[in-house]
Amino acid sequence: SATALLILTAAVALVVALALLLRVPMNRFCAASNNQTGFLCDDGATCLLASQVCDRVGDCRNGEDEQERLCGDLPHSLPGYLVFHCGNPTSWVYADQRCNRLNDCGDCSDEMGSLAACPPCGSEWWSCSPVLYQYCSCVPKRLCRDGVQHCISWSDEYIC
Repeated sequence: SATALLILTAAVALVVALALLLRVPMNRFCAASNNQTGFLCDDGATCLLASQVCDRVGDCRNGEDEQERLCGDLPHSLPGYLVFHCGNPTSWVYADQRCNRLNDCGDCSDEMGSLAACPPCGSEWWSCSPVLYQYCSCVPKRLCRDGVQHCISWSDEYIC
């Protein structure tokens, strides 16, 4: 009888452990293109950019990037690593939109300041205080000397 009780206890423990294992979501963090924060599909090989999750396009083979439990209450239902909270507490963007040189938050908090922690402008960019709200602190060099003022200082037209 003690052996039967021990076997029953072990069986219950095994069932509980398996149930908990099935309920715990797998770690889906991955590094997508250009080392951007990504979402790992069930196949264990496909890594989507954060902004491809809950975009109404099933990019994973089984559609797990569009499931209700993940997309039901954005951004709260998303794993934290997929979200960047803007300076305005009511605004957020996907993590791969941080430091992409575009003003996705609307207040440049995704490109400038300690929250974003972005690297300085790269070789394809001109650093200035742009006039166009689309950019924050770096203007693409392809816009230099194009006859349109992008920097308050006009440096994109005269120095760049």
